[in-house]
Amino acid sequence: MNILFIQPRLSEMQKSWWKRSIDRAINKFYAPPLTLEQLYAITPNDHDVKVIDERIGQKINYDGNYDLVGITAFTPYINRAYEIADAFRKMGVKVVLGGYHPTAIPDEAKQHADSVLLGEAEYTWLQLLKDVENNGLRPFYLPDRPIDQNDIPPAKRDQTRGNYFYAAVQASRGCPNRCEFCAISNLKFRNIVRKRPVENVIDEIKTISQKHFHFYDPSLTLHPTYSKSLFREMKGLNKKFTCNGNVGALNKDEELLKLASEAGCTRWYIGFESFSQQNMDLLKKQTNRVEEYAPAVKKIRDYGMDIYGLFMFGMDYDTPDVFDSTLKAVNDLGLIAANFSILTPYPGTPLHDRLDKEGRIFSKDWSKYRWDEVVIKPKGMSSEELLHGVRKIKREFYSLHNFSQMIRKEKVLELGLMDIFSTYFFSMIAYRFVK
Repeated sequence: MNILFIQPRLSEMQKSWWKRSIDRAINKFYAPPLTLEQLYAITPNDHDVKVIDERIGQKINYDGNYDLVGITAFTPYINRAYEIADAFRKMGVKVVLGGYHPTAIPDEAKQHADSVLLGEAEYTWLQLLKDVENNGLRPFYLPDRPIDQNDIPPAKRDQTRGNYFYAAVQASRGCPNRCEFCAISNLKFRNIVRKRPVENVIDEIKTISQKHFHFYDPSLTLHPTYSKSLFREMKGLNKKFTCNGNVGALNKDEELLKLASEAGCTRWYIGFESFSQQNMDLLKKQTNRVEEYAPAVKKIRDYGMDIYGLFMFGMDYDTPDVFDSTLKAVNDLGLIAANFSILTPYPGTPLHDRLDKEGRIFSKDWSKYRWDEVVIKPKGMSSEELLHGVRKIKREFYSLHNFSQMIRKEKVLELGLMDIFSTYFFSMIAYRFVK
């Protein structure tokens, strides 16, 4: 069969041409479509596969004589995914939808597809291919067991490696935490952490042509013993990488930090989310203790690594003064890169269920579920105050005045001026002017 895999873009009506251009450049740096690369890798060689990523400006050829189209989509991209699916189905081409959103709302997705893959797709994808060949395609495919990490081959990058500055690797899947807002919540077997054999991960990293890559794991601090073994084997590969981690674990385990630094880690992405412990407790983010933020940042910096801080607003204990207090707290931490987003209740999450039951979700327009639009009624402020407050903190954090204040801090200068400037200005473009 001729198979087309598609990573859809956001609707272009949502952005001006220059924002779309910058957004495409950002995706070329940081967002290779690992899910599609992994499915491509397990697809039997007797099928011809084409991978298209609309986010970087690649065009879809609707006259490509495809037998099967597979589209993966997170909620902000789902409207475009449905548009593409509908177009192919009108031409008589079979379409399969998968990803976080179709998993959360499969009945909705089925209205635009011949079949829906729920959750992790390695086993069900292979069964689906057999069913298509036998004219027995089922409406839904749900895995009956967690994916054995020994069954995941290296991602196949021959169609994508020249398009991205960073590559993507996954060493483990699953997360035992149940943070209310996390999209992983709706995946079957999501609470079972499964680790690929270290030697398999190392072999895959050796095949990557790029100097830099990002671990797509939910967190590399969930099983420190495994991560330490991985980092020890990575030492000497001459690669640079970034990864996700929980602040509490990073604060407690300096051996992990030392080994990560020696392995080539340059940055940890950390979901601080809020400086209110009440918010963290309500959202069930048990890995976060606010009093650990500052010591964790210092320890990470002491080992020569940077921090990218992730923060959200609109939580129940947020009031209009949260934006000024958060800006001060972020600056006190000495962060030079941060993302400020609006609390968004993604379908399938406990947060969505709770707020929906409380009647506090006022929009189900999925195109607005992009972290920078308000779709909920906050408790401690108006929706307008929430929107303007997030825009304000972005402007102020990424202002030249704020930046000049930050680089005067000795703990920031230790990172090196080139790293500071490149990190700051790239993030400024990405999160002040584009999102």
